[in-house]
Amino acid sequence: MASMEEDFPRGGPAKKLTESKTKVERTEVDNLFQSNEQAETKKRKGAGKDADQKFKKPKTGTGDHLTLNAEAKCVEILHIKNLQEGTLLLGCVKEVTDFEVTVGLPCGMEGFLSIMNICDSYTKLLNEQLDSDDTEEICSLQHLFYPGMVLRCVLAKLDVRKEGSLSIQLSINPKLVNKALSSSSLKAGMALSGCVESVEDHGCIVDIGVSGTKAFLPKKAQENIPEELKVGQYLTFQVEGVKNDGRVVHLSVRPPTAVRACAESQQGWNLTNLLPGLLVQATIKKVTKHGLILQFLSSFTGQVDVLHMEPEQSYTEGNEVRACVLYVEPSTRLLGLSLRSYLVQPGARLEHAPAGGERIGEVVKDCKVVATHHMSGAMVVLPDKTLTFAHRNHLKEPNEPPTDNRVLAKTTHTCRILSFSPMDQIYFVSVRKSVVERRFHRYHDIQAGQLVEGTVSVLIEHGMVVHLSSHIKGLVPRTHLSDILLKNPERKYVPGMKIKCRVLSVDAEKKNLYLSRKKALVESSLPLFLSYADARPGLVSHGYVVSVKDFGCIVRFYNDVRGLVPLNELSSQPIINPEEMFYVGQVLKAKVLQCNPDKAKLVLSFKAAEGDAEEVANPQFDCEVGQRLEARIQKKSVTGLEVAILPDDIRAVIPTMHLSDHLSNCPLLLESMQEGDTISNLICFSKNKRNIAISKKPTVRWSLEQGVFAKNFSEVTVGMQLIGWIKNLMPYGVFVEFPYGLVGLAPKSAMTDKFISNTAIAFQPGQTVMAKVTNLDEEKQRFLVTLKISEVMCPEGDAQTRLINGLQERRAVAETLAVREDSDLRQQLAALIVGQKLKLTVDTVDSGARFKSDNLAGATIKATEDQVIGVELTSGQKVTAVVLHVDILSSCVHVSILPKLVAKKKSLAEGSKHTATVQHIDQDFATVSLGDTAQLTVIQTSSHLNEVFPSESDKLKAGMSLSVEVIEPRCQELQGLALVSWVFGSPKEHVSTFKHWASSRGHRFGDIVRGKVRAVKPASIQVTLEDGRTGSVHVSEVVELAEVRPGSFPTSTVQVGSEITARVIGGREVSTHRFLPFSHPKFKYNIPELTLIPSKLDENKDFKPVTPEEKINGYTVGEEVTCFVSKFNQKRKTLEVTTDPCVTMTVDLLGMITDPKYSSHPEKLYKIGQAVLAKVVEVNSDPISCTLSLTGVHQLEKGSVTLGVVTNIHPQFGVQVKLPFGNMGTVAVTDLSDAYRPTPFDAYSKDKLLRCFLLGNENGKWQLSLRPSRLYPQQSKPVKDLEVLSVDHLKEGKTIRGYVKSVGQHGVFIRLSTSITGRAQLQQCTKYLVKDDTVLSKHLPLNTLLTTKICSIDQEEGLVHLSLLPEDTGKPDVLPETLGLQLRPAGEEKKKNKKTTSVSKAATTKKKRAASESVQKQLESPITKKAKTDDNDSGVEVYFREEEDKSDKEPKSNSVKKVTPSAAVPSRLQVAAGFSWDAHLSSLKPASAAQEGDSSDGEDQDHSNKKRSRHELQQEKKAAEKALVQRETELMDPSLRPQDAAAFERLILGSPNSSLLWLQYMAHHLQATQIEQARAVAERALKTISFREEQEKLNVWVALLNLENMYGSEESLKVVFERAQQFCEPMPVYQQLADIYAKSNKTKEAEGLYKTMVKRFRQNKAVWLSYGTFLLQQGQSDGATVLLQRALKSLPTKESVDVIAKFAQLEFRYGDPEKGRTMFDKVLTSYPKRTDLWSVFLDLMFKHGSQKEVRALFDRVIALSVSVKKIKFFFKRYLEYEKKHGTPQTIQAVKEKAVEFVEARGNEAAN
Repeated sequence: MASMEEDFPRGGPAKKLTESKTKVERTEVDNLFQSNEQAETKKRKGAGKDADQKFKKPKTGTGDHLTLNAEAKCVEILHIKNLQEGTLLLGCVKEVTDFEVTVGLPCGMEGFLSIMNICDSYTKLLNEQLDSDDTEEICSLQHLFYPGMVLRCVLAKLDVRKEGSLSIQLSINPKLVNKALSSSSLKAGMALSGCVESVEDHGCIVDIGVSGTKAFLPKKAQENIPEELKVGQYLTFQVEGVKNDGRVVHLSVRPPTAVRACAESQQGWNLTNLLPGLLVQATIKKVTKHGLILQFLSSFTGQVDVLHMEPEQSYTEGNEVRACVLYVEPSTRLLGLSLRSYLVQPGARLEHAPAGGERIGEVVKDCKVVATHHMSGAMVVLPDKTLTFAHRNHLKEPNEPPTDNRVLAKTTHTCRILSFSPMDQIYFVSVRKSVVERRFHRYHDIQAGQLVEGTVSVLIEHGMVVHLSSHIKGLVPRTHLSDILLKNPERKYVPGMKIKCRVLSVDAEKKNLYLSRKKALVESSLPLFLSYADARPGLVSHGYVVSVKDFGCIVRFYNDVRGLVPLNELSSQPIINPEEMFYVGQVLKAKVLQCNPDKAKLVLSFKAAEGDAEEVANPQFDCEVGQRLEARIQKKSVTGLEVAILPDDIRAVIPTMHLSDHLSNCPLLLESMQEGDTISNLICFSKNKRNIAISKKPTVRWSLEQGVFAKNFSEVTVGMQLIGWIKNLMPYGVFVEFPYGLVGLAPKSAMTDKFISNTAIAFQPGQTVMAKVTNLDEEKQRFLVTLKISEVMCPEGDAQTRLINGLQERRAVAETLAVREDSDLRQQLAALIVGQKLKLTVDTVDSGARFKSDNLAGATIKATEDQVIGVELTSGQKVTAVVLHVDILSSCVHVSILPKLVAKKKSLAEGSKHTATVQHIDQDFATVSLGDTAQLTVIQTSSHLNEVFPSESDKLKAGMSLSVEVIEPRCQELQGLALVSWVFGSPKEHVSTFKHWASSRGHRFGDIVRGKVRAVKPASIQVTLEDGRTGSVHVSEVVELAEVRPGSFPTSTVQVGSEITARVIGGREVSTHRFLPFSHPKFKYNIPELTLIPSKLDENKDFKPVTPEEKINGYTVGEEVTCFVSKFNQKRKTLEVTTDPCVTMTVDLLGMITDPKYSSHPEKLYKIGQAVLAKVVEVNSDPISCTLSLTGVHQLEKGSVTLGVVTNIHPQFGVQVKLPFGNMGTVAVTDLSDAYRPTPFDAYSKDKLLRCFLLGNENGKWQLSLRPSRLYPQQSKPVKDLEVLSVDHLKEGKTIRGYVKSVGQHGVFIRLSTSITGRAQLQQCTKYLVKDDTVLSKHLPLNTLLTTKICSIDQEEGLVHLSLLPEDTGKPDVLPETLGLQLRPAGEEKKKNKKTTSVSKAATTKKKRAASESVQKQLESPITKKAKTDDNDSGVEVYFREEEDKSDKEPKSNSVKKVTPSAAVPSRLQVAAGFSWDAHLSSLKPASAAQEGDSSDGEDQDHSNKKRSRHELQQEKKAAEKALVQRETELMDPSLRPQDAAAFERLILGSPNSSLLWLQYMAHHLQATQIEQARAVAERALKTISFREEQEKLNVWVALLNLENMYGSEESLKVVFERAQQFCEPMPVYQQLADIYAKSNKTKEAEGLYKTMVKRFRQNKAVWLSYGTFLLQQGQSDGATVLLQRALKSLPTKESVDVIAKFAQLEFRYGDPEKGRTMFDKVLTSYPKRTDLWSVFLDLMFKHGSQKEVRALFDRVIALSVSVKKIKFFFKRYLEYEKKHGTPQTIQAVKEKAVEFVEARGNEAAN
């Protein structure tokens, strides 16, 4: 194991370490900035005890040493997106297959262990067995693993599936799991995991993954293993002994109790080799809402998320617990621990499956969220009290923003159980609506014979893969892709295509699903043979041929049901060779002749099926479309009913969707019907040779009887209105089917008047609709229809008729079930009607109530939370309730006990209008209460057949208000309930006659006008009047204010194109751009302001215009008004609202929100045109304005909590806060937190939003508190520093913490609370002898946090005397030892106390000339009387109070104007480096000497110090000068690297443009694994460095790119890269990122980036060379050759030679030297005079060529016809080469060649 020095560079055992082990391996961090220097730790100072002490208490902050693992900012569960390769995890086996093991991981994740990732020996054995024929010795995964087995595994790879999700590939290979262990790190007692490598005679050799170590498990140590060990078997061992420095290790397999022993620090565990599964003793360091922070093994920090805390146990800080390591993330050093008993307790076992049985896929209602954890998820309790967990991604839809409020807002949720996590022993659930409503969640949910819709995934050789959902896929065999065999199926099917299939068979356990696309099977309406029992003799069904034999055909149906069609039953015609007539895959009708389910034998006939078809076809002509029928049910299935039409028993079908106009009634009717029942009121709507289709829809029956239909396409005309039903939904529209089999298309734009993005949410298949024909295509016999409500007309009374029919159908169902089951309860439930009163007894009360009744025993009677508001209920109480709804299938009765509903009923009058409230919703019907009449009735949730609800907000909901008009007070068809019509909001009055009025000058006030709605906007409606003018309706003039619901949008009740009647209430002139301004300079036109409010449309009522002044002055402060959102002013952060077309009011930010999280985007809370309730805060008459509040309050009250904005931070007075409604407040330093912090104001900045508690108001200024105990009294933690409200709360002898208020000659004044300040005299402040307060004031600046002891309390005067001495507080002295001060002698304290008065008098006498009389009086006594305002504490107090007066600008007592010099002069600015503001060296003093003062204490103590000798003064001066020089030398030393953040900040102030300093600062943070701080430093650098220093900025960008590459994600790296391109030249940024990718072995990313670069910068030669270098370094020589050809085409011709030469050099360095030489030869042959290239060629040949080749090259060069000067240069090089590598003979040969050259050149050479 690596030395402790790796994690404790300045601590550790006293053992002397070798030099090689003192280095800290931080290569990754150093490489970030491309520095070749290796970071080395300094040698440790001291050993022995000091080292031991440092080891026991290691620091965790930043300093000279490296941080261990940083504490997590927020505890959250482990998310799959945060996983990285190399993460170690503890897992539990869930399922074992032949080639893969499914492993449950922590936090609900799931991983897969491949058969190739067990261990090297097992992989080798597999390969050997595959090569040979003998497979006896091979051991399958089922023998090695079992469900519930706990594994220690490592994340080997994260695969991305085709749908985009991540797949976790695991490995248990010991070489990866125990990668961090070395031979020297193995210790006895360690618990390791490994795999059996080989089985020997006396034991097993075990692979533990440690290089150079052999591990042996003796036979005698295998007693606890029940089975014989096999190669590859995974076990957890304990190290018994280590020999030969770790080269030999003896192991044992102990019982679970022994193996679960805790890991000890002596075993050498550290962050690099810590393994999951280890048990550790830990201390709770921090308790948070979302988990725990633990400290273990002396100094390591780990987190425990909510899933791994014991549910019923409470935890407190400091507790000792036993924990198990769950996962270890090496790169981020994140450690996850578990406290769950099944992982911690000895002998406990993991259950891989839940104890209560399999519930996965189950949908559970009435679930409650008990706790939310915003970074993790939510804890959800099921109705049976089972605790489950919902991941944060499953609390919302994928495209919705995360919010906890939406989850908590709903009292109950409907969940689907997704999976069971064995590691967490908890169910994971989802509250996503899309998941809950998903038709198929598991293969178990699919049944053979079902029609399903899926998406084509991929075409493979033997068929097509179809996805029914994200994790359910099926195979369509090749023979089932179509009715005939397709040669090119890819032409018909493309990936992503939506198709409908029929399920052939499903094996849920093996997850095998087979589907069919054969049209005959998909569209078959014949009974399905799902089992042999379904194949009753006489039945006919569709089947497909699977085999053709000489003796007949074998036909298959569903679920492997197959039968034989004998030769004589194949056809009515004789068949000799069946293979000529039939083929495999052919779909045919077959009739059952014989069936034996027990023996699975089935005999079929094709011949008899044909005969039946003809027999059925003949009598069909007796049944005409439109004829009323009566039929008997023969068979019931999910898709519908098979019936026999009476009296002739003609076979027909009734699809389920044709049982009613109300789709919610169809399954109820189907449930109530049984085989043999007779159904009446049927009508035939379609017939063909195959079957007769019958409908029971009353609307379809009415249309056929009234003749509203078309028999064929020739009868269809444009404008014709038809009744039909939705046949199919497509993305581009819906197909509508009509009687006689006609089908029309309603395009997406013609489906509804509202905008819809998804056609699937508009209508449902089978829904009855009214359509109008708009287009005909005569040629293709097609037509288009519209379903818009505005374009189709409903028959009069249609809505009421459908309501009566729907309720009568439900009544019939109830009566049928009651009679059939002969159940007393069902009969009693069937007798109940809406509005009936019951006497009930309260059973339970929990977010609603449940009741019981003696008359309804066994029924569930419940009331929702809304139905018990205002009623106090207790268990056993007798109450009267009224029935809202009866669900007879589930035996559930919904009731209400609201007083207004159980009151005495008032009679209703026909035509009377009421405001109704929706009380209960049940799919297509709703129960409403009519005003205050206590009358209930039932309405339909949709008022029109074609009504569409694109979003949930458009649908009726409980609590909504409606306007209803009574049509019939007591309707017999509704069992005496009132029959009403309803509309949203107030009903619009339709005026039959209108008076046309127009005027050239515009409309007059009060005129009634008529028009058509042109446009509807959120805040207004534009109307085109009859005279062609345009009018405007303000949002406040649409409906009565009394009827406006908060949050609603009044203009949404008006539809475009509708006719309206309005009244003119004003007008305004608006400029137009219709005419040119120079021709019509003053052209304006009038826009009348209109109202649609019914009460204002009455011409008999006259109303006068109201001015804005009158309107605003009519408001009173505190009044509640309804207003409408106008706009949000982003600059001022104010919301503008209106109550009138001419009245605009404002709402400040603090009056808008009650939660700080909405402060950044408050405009998202309110939408334009939305109605809101507001309270008037202030009304001004000059200028006319009005301020409102939307928070429900209009003034601040003492004791309440409000929001505030920080305006200023004053060290003396605290945090100044701006409060709502123009108020101001101050937070004292003692009211900032329940636990005082050393730097109290660091967490606050200007403009920060805070929650504040209002303590009280003094002189118009609020005193505030930010203590959590005040803000959250129910949730707050124990208060560490109690709030001191008065002196009575203090007790002598107790310790208390406070902040330094001031330091003066009378002592240290400490603020204990807002109003209480204590004092510690100088002799009570420190154990050292100090002459005056100067030393203390330097070391105790303002707001220093101190622990003090209360010595005495003067109750009368309100004075508190404190002590700061170490023996009283238990804390170190306030002055450091390094000052070298003299200790106070024993007994000095008493002596000083006696002399205090005389000393003060002496000081007063000495300074009499300089001080005034008022100050003299104050100095005569050390402590003056302390008033409540603290004005007379001391001289210091007076000084600071004067400052406070100035800052607050409030006049206060001015009794003292002058102060003593020591108190009045503020202390000088102190610099950490020891810098002094004095100009002369004489003012410097040694650290050990105290400054001279005029305190007589020092004179009294030591008379020798009164007069110092000159020698002593010179010594002091020299010492000070020496210290200053030494400090200056250190600061000027460039090689000295700063060791803390303060030092870096000081250096950066001096050199802000130095990128080197900034990068060192980043490296400082990275060595402490402070990634975010390093990012922040980089961002600061980019803002600070001057824009002219481009290279310096680029250096920082490169460092930031390195940082994100190593520690960030792909997204964060991409963001930084894009930003860098904007601020720097793009080309260098691209190049740097490519280099980063290459150095971090991200070859794929680097290559992709280079490809982009050569496209974008194709004219840049450096890019091509860089790409070529990369390719050659990767060994892609051919790719580099291709790249060179591309470069030569892209670059200018003049660059070609240089580029080829450069590529040739690259070939020499990284590729093939021979290839490089060839390239040079070709270039130099063409350009022989390029002596620069010859020189380069020679240099390369020196390194890579032989001497013979080099000499040959020299001979070529000296033979060139170039200038003599150049040849002379080459001769010199030739001679130097031969002198170095040659012989005397070769040297002489060169000289001779030179002579020959000179002779040949003659005079030219000589010159």
